[in-house]
Amino acid sequence: MQQLIDTIAAIATPNGSGGVAVIRISGADAIPCAEQFFQPVRGKRPSQMDGYTCSYGYLLNQKQEILDDVVLTVFRNPHSYTGEDVVEISCHGGRFLSQKILRTVLTYPDVRLAEAGEFTKRAFLNGKLSLTQAEAVADLISASGENAVRYARTLRDGATFRKISEFSQIILEILSDLAVWADYPDEDIPGVDATTLGAKMQQLLSDMRQLMSSYDYGKILREGLHTVIAGKPNVGKSTLFNVLSGCERSIVTDIAGTTRDVVEEQIRLGDVILRLSDTAGVHNTADKVEQIGVERSLSSLEQADLVLAVFDMSTPLSKEDKLLLERLPEDKTIIVYNKSDKSNPDFHQNVFFHFSPVETVEISARNQDNIPELQNAVERFAVRHATPAEDGMIANERQRICLENALCAVQEALDALSMGLAFDAVTVSLDAAADALLQLTGERVTDKVVDTVFARFCVGK
Repeated sequence: MQQLIDTIAAIATPNGSGGVAVIRISGADAIPCAEQFFQPVRGKRPSQMDGYTCSYGYLLNQKQEILDDVVLTVFRNPHSYTGEDVVEISCHGGRFLSQKILRTVLTYPDVRLAEAGEFTKRAFLNGKLSLTQAEAVADLISASGENAVRYARTLRDGATFRKISEFSQIILEILSDLAVWADYPDEDIPGVDATTLGAKMQQLLSDMRQLMSSYDYGKILREGLHTVIAGKPNVGKSTLFNVLSGCERSIVTDIAGTTRDVVEEQIRLGDVILRLSDTAGVHNTADKVEQIGVERSLSSLEQADLVLAVFDMSTPLSKEDKLLLERLPEDKTIIVYNKSDKSNPDFHQNVFFHFSPVETVEISARNQDNIPELQNAVERFAVRHATPAEDGMIANERQRICLENALCAVQEALDALSMGLAFDAVTVSLDAAADALLQLTGERVTDKVVDTVFARFCVGK
């Protein structure tokens, strides 16, 4: 693992003008650096300050000229975010001023500009955070809704780490029993019972699969629901798309087939992020361009997390409507009855008795009637995938791959046991499972993986 030698500094607040900007310094030279450039109005100098204390004074440049009046906060190791000595300088939030103070700090020997995510990376390397907790910090920063914040905070507090540690402990206990039995065959030690061992591994597999099932909801929180608006031409798909997007991204006319390709937009609907796609109307056509659009529309239904299937209440059900119904995935479809203000007596909702959508909602997209109810239906759909935050969550692809490798290894161990192979074969597979779980939490991980994880952080965090 990498050695921590030099001291790093960066602006920890967003780039731009604001009331306050914060310059963060971390490392062995953080306090000596502050000592050189900070002049307190009264009270102690940085070297005399206790951890978690502040001092008001002036930040000076190399010529001892005042740059700004600031509040300086000291955090003593190991009781800081990074586990090192940390100094934070809170100055007035002008972009030029904060950059000037940072440049002054960087003139101190052995202080350099921090890389992306390097403060949190040091927290991980110094044992202040597990890798899953560090990743949750990035999720907390990028959270785009209340649910995302709540889950990221719970993961930051170690929910996933604790769950993975439970799995690791079970595997280590099994490996310990197998090792003792194998190394001391002549001792009066109870033998390993294959039935009991199999039951323990089967329960472990079940618990690991339960955690793996949380990945889908984690992906929804992180990336949003891939949502497709589908329907025949002129049912109001593009109008609904524009209403939800808050702008006219799709062209709306009375001419059928206006939308010939997929139009996409990312929006927030209540507490849910939607990656919204307006598709070409589903209908039979001789136009080759339109036909390609229709095929793309039908294909997108299979790839979507959620389908908003729009039907026109002002006209009877058509062949195109029935064609769409045949292709809709029932478990991820919300039926949207549009043009409720022009409802036709010949439009019978009971035609869907062979189809069981997640929910049905009546709206008027043009008049924006009942859009809040559609929002509620989408939020209820998203919550269906939710798992209790305190049970942990697989929050990204790296974690998913590690857990998948662990699952496969435990399954191999169980298969070896059921085939009557020697316990050595079981041990080899369980060793691989334990290694995969240690990689997940970062207890056994390469520098390359660590660098990749923290590369997606912003500088200053």
